[in-house]
Amino acid sequence: MTAVARAFGIVISVRVLLIEDDVKLAERTAEYLRDHGAVVEIVADGDGGLVRAQAGDHDIVLLDLMLPGIDGLAVCKQLRRTSGVPVIMLTARGDEVDRIVGLELGADDYLPKPFSPRELLARMRAVLRRGAATNANATELRVNALAIDRERHVATYADTTLELTAFQFDLLWVLARSAGKVLGREQIYNEVRKLRGDSPASFDPAVDRSVDVHMSKIRAALTGAGPEGATVVRTVRGVGYVMGDEA
Repeated sequence: MTAVARAFGIVISVRVLLIEDDVKLAERTAEYLRDHGAVVEIVADGDGGLVRAQAGDHDIVLLDLMLPGIDGLAVCKQLRRTSGVPVIMLTARGDEVDRIVGLELGADDYLPKPFSPRELLARMRAVLRRGAATNANATELRVNALAIDRERHVATYADTTLELTAFQFDLLWVLARSAGKVLGREQIYNEVRKLRGDSPASFDPAVDRSVDVHMSKIRAALTGAGPEGATVVRTVRGVGYVMGDEA
């Protein structure tokens, strides 16, 4: 990360998937974003890009419209069936129809080529801020086959209602809200407390055991709802839990 980036506060610590077949543009863009704190993965074709995007390993996807294999519009359409990851479409085609179709398919923003890397960074920050605000105020979440409705206090997996206690329901919500990110047991516990309007609790070894017990109940409910349910929540040894890629 450059000293200039730190000095001006233009740092963006996120995991970026750049799906772009123009090698020089991809490397130049990735270098700029890496200089500003991002971790960038480049994929040069639509089919491979869709696979990586669906894995849930990234915070934002930068998606070229014209790609080998399936094009960017098809990637965006298929990705939106299972993921809410922010998507910014990049394209040399200036046709307004392409822009409108991309946004209607679920892209969060659209940037025509040639673009300034600095403008791209600003667009990324704006999209991520909007996403964070939406998640913070959301009353419904969907992560693939898992759907959670806080207003109705109902969680379903593969259209099967999960039998959960109030604490387990809130715990599942916390994980779904941060799908793809590893959360420690104490962090999970305190996020649940905040949902309930309680102050964060000081560290207590009993918290880890309590979270583990509730997590085992959640896993049992998910497994009972469908054979793939066992893969929704994964343990990260020595750290905590993550709502996994197959959720």
